[in-house]
Amino acid sequence: MKENIHPKYYPNAKAKCACGAEFEVGSTKPYMEIEICSRCHPAFTGKEKIVETVSEVKKFKERLKKMKK
Repeated sequence: MKENIHPKYYPNAKAKCACGAEFEVGSTKPYMEIEICSRCHPAFTGKEKIVETVSEVKKFKERLKKMKK
């Protein structure tokens, strides 16, 4: 097998979520920022988050205008 072809593995890499949670994971990067984690994901918390509803409503209204013309 070839040697020195794999990236360095960091068993205690730091991860920071957009919600503010910080924890350690195993990764090939020493630090990473993520958008969602188990503390804020709706599947784990049971709370539903509404994301991008403003742009979806805006797109819907634009489609309605086109249909009325």
